[in-house]
Amino acid sequence: MSDETMRLGRERRYLVLLGIICLALIGGALYMQVVLGEAPCPLCILQRYALLLIALFAFIGAAMRTRRSITVFETLVVICALAGVAAAGHHVYTQFYPAVSCGIDVLQPIVDGLPLAKIFPLGFQVDGFCSTPYPPILGLSLAQWALVAFVLVVVLVPLLTSRNRKAPR
Repeated sequence: MSDETMRLGRERRYLVLLGIICLALIGGALYMQVVLGEAPCPLCILQRYALLLIALFAFIGAAMRTRRSITVFETLVVICALAGVAAAGHHVYTQFYPAVSCGIDVLQPIVDGLPLAKIFPLGFQVDGFCSTPYPPILGLSLAQWALVAFVLVVVLVPLLTSRNRKAPR
């Protein structure tokens, strides 16, 4: 097995792990919604979409065989994570300044009009407000944890990719 094949295999394993983590985060959000009664706001749902797209592109990238095709999907993962940073960042801001609306009047019909809201309404339909304070988890709100996760993806995917590809032969 060549060095290049081993390196790409490592990247594919990273992508599978990332996809599993993203699906687990969505599962955790659904648990909090269904079991704990924490209603998702428009920004929560947009963050779920970002996580779902990251997982989808990570799994597709893991199935690719060439360096170029894996790079394309890693780039799509980072772009989706940047969108997640934007949604989670605005959510954190809204929680710090509750007088600022998350735009439920504006965002709700848009988010509820997306295809997954019709296919899987439990997981992708708006039901709450962004400024609703829920109990923190280890000192951080869900929006703050989501922001940390998205920033980690934006930083770690390119970093691990470049380190993996520059590893000594």
